[in-house]
Amino acid sequence: MVIGFIGLLGSLALMIYLTMRGVNLLIAAPFAAFIAAIFSGITIFPQLASEGSPDFITSYMGGFTGLIGSWWLMFLAGAIFGKVMEDSGAADSVSKWIIEKIGAKHAILAVIVACAVLTYGGVSLFIVAFSVFPMALSLFKAANLPRRFIPATLALGSVTFTMTSAGSPEIQNWIPIQYLGTTPYAGWEVSLIVAIFMAVAGYFWLKWMIHRAIARGETFVEKLSDQIDQTVHRPLPSPLLSLLPLVVVLGFSFIFHDSLGTSALIIALLGGIITTYLISFKYMQNREKAIADGAMGAMIAIANTAAVVGYGGVVKQTEAFLTTVDYMTNIPGNPLIGGAIAVAVLAGLTGSSSGGQSIALPLIAPHYLDMGVQPEQLHRVVAIASGSLDTLPHSGYVVTTITAIAKETHKEAYPAMGALTVIIPLLGTILAIILFTLGL
Repeated sequence: MVIGFIGLLGSLALMIYLTMRGVNLLIAAPFAAFIAAIFSGITIFPQLASEGSPDFITSYMGGFTGLIGSWWLMFLAGAIFGKVMEDSGAADSVSKWIIEKIGAKHAILAVIVACAVLTYGGVSLFIVAFSVFPMALSLFKAANLPRRFIPATLALGSVTFTMTSAGSPEIQNWIPIQYLGTTPYAGWEVSLIVAIFMAVAGYFWLKWMIHRAIARGETFVEKLSDQIDQTVHRPLPSPLLSLLPLVVVLGFSFIFHDSLGTSALIIALLGGIITTYLISFKYMQNREKAIADGAMGAMIAIANTAAVVGYGGVVKQTEAFLTTVDYMTNIPGNPLIGGAIAVAVLAGLTGSSSGGQSIALPLIAPHYLDMGVQPEQLHRVVAIASGSLDTLPHSGYVVTTITAIAKETHKEAYPAMGALTVIIPLLGTILAIILFTLGL
C-alpha cells in the first residue's frame, strides 16, 4: 500500500511537472499513468492479465475513448460556435460594446462583464480570452493600470461565477447531469447567491490588489506585441444582433433539456452557429477556415481532456486511489464536503475541471445518491468545486492565458490569477454547502 501511494502521488507530481515544462499532455498523461500502474502492480498488457484483473492498456484507453464517445459532439459544436463568433466579429462586437458602455473609468468591471456575458452565452473560455484581451489591453493602458493583472481580470469573468453557475452552457455545468439525472439549472437559488458572492468578492479583491500595486508605483508598461495588436481594425456587426446567438444557445438549452438531456447542448450550440451565420454572414473573414479551426480546436481540447481521464482510468484501479476515495466519501459530517473535496482535488491534480468531474463522478455519485444526498445539491457543489483547484499553475487555461495571450510570466501574473480563480471558488463551494445545509 505504501508503494502504491508513492506511485500515485509521484505520478501526479510527474504529470504536473511535465505539463509545466511544456510536455504535451497526450504524452505526459499516459506516461504518468504508466508509472502509477507499475508502482501499483497493475499488469501492462491485457493478454498477460488474469481474468477479472485490470491492466494498464485497457484501463487507460477505456477512460480515453469513453470521454470522447460521450462528449465529442458537444466539444465540436462548442468549439465551432466559438470560432464562428470570433470570425464574424460578433464576440468582439459584444465585448467592445459592453466595454464602451461601462467606460475606461471602470476598466476592471468592463472587462469582467464582457467575459461573463460571452462565457455564459456558451463561447469557449479560450475564445473569450482571445476576444476580450485586445479591449482589456486598451482599457488598462488608458487607465494606466498594471498590465500584469489582465489575465486575472479575464479569468475572473470567465472561469469563476459564470462557468459553473446554474444555466451555464459550459461543459463543467453539464457533465454532472449524466451521472445525477439533474438539469443545468440544478440548485439555481443557491447558485445565484454563490455567483453574486464570487463576482462581488472577486471584483473588490482584484481592485484592492491593483490599487496596492499602483500605490507601490506600478503603471502600465507596454510590450512590443501590444503595438502589433493595436493595429488590427475591422468592421463589426451590430452588438445587439451579436447578442442574439448567445440568447439562442441559452434558450434552446432550456427548451430541449427535458426531452433530450445533455444532447440539448448540441441543438443549442448548432442553433447559435446558424444564428451567427444569419446575422453576421457578410462580416465573416474566412467562413470555411472558422469551421475547420473549430473542429481542430475541439479535437485538441477533447484529446487533452481524454488523456487526463485515461490517466484517471488507470489510477482508479489502484488500491491507493480506492482507499483515498473511500476516505473522502466517508468524511464525518455533511456528505457534500467529501464530494467537493474529491472533485476539487482531482481537478487540481489534473489541471482540468471537466477532467476532475469525469474521473470523480462515476465513483462518488452512486455512493452519495445511495446515502440520500439530493442530486441537485451534489450537482451544484461538484460544479463549483471543480472550478477551484483546476486553475493551479499547470492548468492549460492558465498557461495559455498568461503566456500565449497576455505575454506575461507566471511570476508576475499568476499570484492574482490564482487568488481569484482558486480561493474565491473554494469560498464559493463552502458557501454553497452551508446554504444547502440550511435548507435553501
